[in-house]
Amino acid sequence: MIAKWNEKKSYPWIVVGLLWFVALLNYLDRQMLSTMKPAMMVDIPELAKAENFGLLMAIFLWIYAFMSPISGIIADRLNRKRMIIGSLFVWSGVTMAMGYATTFNQIYILRGVMGFSEAFYIPAALSLIADYHQGKTRSFAIAIHTTGIYLGQALGGFGATISKYFSWHFTFHSVGLLGVLYSLILIFFIEEKKTYFFDSTQKIAIKTEFKQLFKGLGIVFGNISFWVLLFYFSAPSLPGWAVKNWLPTLFSETLHLDMALAGPIATVTISMSSFVGVLIGGIVSDQWVMKHLKGRIYTSAIGLSLTIPALFLLGNCSSIEAIIVGGIFFGLGFGIFDTNSMPILCQFVSPRYRATGYGIMNFVGISAGAVITEYLGKAADNGGMGQIFVLLLFVVIAAIVLQLVSLNPKTINMTEEVTKS
Repeated sequence: MIAKWNEKKSYPWIVVGLLWFVALLNYLDRQMLSTMKPAMMVDIPELAKAENFGLLMAIFLWIYAFMSPISGIIADRLNRKRMIIGSLFVWSGVTMAMGYATTFNQIYILRGVMGFSEAFYIPAALSLIADYHQGKTRSFAIAIHTTGIYLGQALGGFGATISKYFSWHFTFHSVGLLGVLYSLILIFFIEEKKTYFFDSTQKIAIKTEFKQLFKGLGIVFGNISFWVLLFYFSAPSLPGWAVKNWLPTLFSETLHLDMALAGPIATVTISMSSFVGVLIGGIVSDQWVMKHLKGRIYTSAIGLSLTIPALFLLGNCSSIEAIIVGGIFFGLGFGIFDTNSMPILCQFVSPRYRATGYGIMNFVGISAGAVITEYLGKAADNGGMGQIFVLLLFVVIAAIVLQLVSLNPKTINMTEEVTKS
């Protein structure tokens, strides 16, 4: 029955739908912590210091970053279905465990384990979707999946609200249990789809695997366009992660709001506008690339351009109206950019190395995010967070100019001859 069901024409979209909820949980689990600081610091007083909270957010990013290239390499060589399910099961279990934590060190360690386990999801999921959706549906399919990420980010903003009426322990326990149960359901409905030769029954020879690993890295890094993509992907990660991790705090301090209110306002403003942005970016990109090979690149650049006035408003204004407008512009623009990262990569890298390429891009982008997250923690203690948001707009301008000038794709979808590995 499952085999016939998998053969339906609608199954590629079913895969997107199933992974959509995983994406939601991926960001919900990591984002809740950013708004539950006031509730948690009653039991864990070390969290009262912004620098310590910055360290807590940064450890997730550093481990996530370093594991991303490894997870990408593994996803290109092994079964992505098992990676996705295993990743979801572990990070959901960690989320449950965080509800039992009683010290800063325990939260710190669990946050690191969460970064390790979540790193195995995105490269595997996006490359799987890219293999199921080739040509004119690729950007929109990834856009649908990405809306799950932004909805999860928005729901994460209500962590403070839920913990206010129940407890922060209950919040972690309930969301973690939901993810564990869903990972068991996915076993029966997600199927692998490699668009190149892949023998899942073949025994792994360590020598052969290392040879293929270095061959893959050589091919990826030997592509000049990939180096441009690395900078283009990582530069917006500085303001992107700054907004994700610190905007609730900026809203709370600038507008003098309780975090139970500031958290939802900040995350919902960014996430819902990003939700709209990824859909717009996916639809426009798929249509534009059919008329012009740089259509995806142009769409992505337009999205990033919207974040420039947004960063100025977020860093300079003190009225709730101006800051919300800044948040809407940032979310809309970043969503348009975000949904086209993998589709643009697919124009320059063959299917065999896409998860590897995206994993490396994740490493560079999230490392940049870890640096800015930790730096903003120190800036928050000194009251200078807003100025940093304004300075980040110059990084975004540099990224836009570089990719428009340097990226010149020759195809909509880079392919390769099917050869045995």
